[in-house]
Amino acid sequence: MNKYKFFSILVLTLLLAGCGQQENKKEGDNTGTVSAASDSTVIKTAKDAYIYGLPLVLMDITRRQMSNPAAKDLYTPVNQFRHNSSFPDASFKNVVRPNADTYYSVAWLDLAGEPVVLSLPNTKGRYYMMPIMDAYSNVFAAPGTRTTGNEAGIFLISGPQWTGTVPKGMKNIQSPTNTAWIIGRTQVNSKEDGANIVVPLQRGYKLTPLSAWGKTYTAPKPGADNTIPKGDPNTIIKSMPVEEYFNYVNELLAKNQPPAADKTAIDNFASIGIGAGKKFDLNAIPSGAKEAVSNIPKEVFTVFDHEISVSNKLVNGWNTGRKVIGTYGTDYSSRASVAFFGLGANLREDAIYPSCNFDNEGNLLNGANNYVLHFDKGKTPPANAFWSLTLYDPDGYFVDNTINRYTLGDRSSLKINADGSINIYIQKNNPGNDKASNWLPAPAGDFNLLLRVYWPKEEMLNGSWSPPAVMKLSRAN
Repeated sequence: MNKYKFFSILVLTLLLAGCGQQENKKEGDNTGTVSAASDSTVIKTAKDAYIYGLPLVLMDITRRQMSNPAAKDLYTPVNQFRHNSSFPDASFKNVVRPNADTYYSVAWLDLAGEPVVLSLPNTKGRYYMMPIMDAYSNVFAAPGTRTTGNEAGIFLISGPQWTGTVPKGMKNIQSPTNTAWIIGRTQVNSKEDGANIVVPLQRGYKLTPLSAWGKTYTAPKPGADNTIPKGDPNTIIKSMPVEEYFNYVNELLAKNQPPAADKTAIDNFASIGIGAGKKFDLNAIPSGAKEAVSNIPKEVFTVFDHEISVSNKLVNGWNTGRKVIGTYGTDYSSRASVAFFGLGANLREDAIYPSCNFDNEGNLLNGANNYVLHFDKGKTPPANAFWSLTLYDPDGYFVDNTINRYTLGDRSSLKINADGSINIYIQKNNPGNDKASNWLPAPAGDFNLLLRVYWPKEEMLNGSWSPPAVMKLSRAN
């Protein structure tokens, strides 16, 4: 059975039960003496801590890699924007599930020294968003069309300990952690539109240290860091020994103070040597629990990598993507799973991402068959901004095809049927000239679909609208 990077968060939560609901009463005296707790309590606490720390570690590895000049096209110096001004093609393997809808404007912020000023131009009606995440992958602010409109704006992004005076004309956004990540997105309607409209807008997205505001400022050029691990962050973290992992978490907890709501969880983790200023020692784990604790990464990622489907939880074969996303509270399981499968996810109010692996007969989507996704008149995805349908291979990357088309949507000049409905043809071979405008090329083997709905309308948010089933038409020639 092929492994897909889509799954049910509900199943994951059940399997890793307890990660988001820590017990107030524990065995032991919470002094850090691991042997005072039973083996089962130690194993559960370690598993909870592993899930809790996953977004922290993924975020930090990603930050370190991107802020290193060796990252080349992904190089993002700290407190500076990197603007992408083109869409990736099928050769792009740096990030899973890339989009062909928006140009990115990305920045990693270090707010420990001083705040950073984010200045945004008038986008003249063009849809954009600037979600900002803390070190735990929670979106804590999202300037942009939906929230602050399209007029020019100046925002002061400060760290959690900053107590200075906000300059006149600026709106303060206080980050819960000193590390923050901006993943800005600006709508692109075509290659020409991107070059003529979006790229000039991106030049107006600026970051400036508060001390340099209003002055001539030249951003520093950081040196290379040869200690940064190579490879994609998910693979790195999967191969990281548990002792190394937990001590990495300890370092990050010291740099990025956990939210107050996490106190119960943090107190539990301290009992096994996990917390700011602590050292986790696998040899201090009771002998009866040591092997199980060592195997936690394998157990967690076996769940992640294995295809999980709960048919009665899907809607027309789709995982509708309406669960907790973007900000998670104490739902640590959802936070970890979203970080692993799509680090940088937006608030659901900004975007919803239904995914589909199955056709109307409950079978995996495969290029041996021809499919159609049919939208009745007036029943296309309800978006205040726009929507798109993208096809990926089982690993979450674009599929090479003769027309270099990876996505279709409401900006694609889709052919409309006589009754006002729309068909999208999903298949390996060209369906013919009369249908070519609505053709989403598929590979010979398995694939999956992701529907992106930007600034979803209420019927999308509340579930009264759901994607129709992907209908199998015939075998491919």
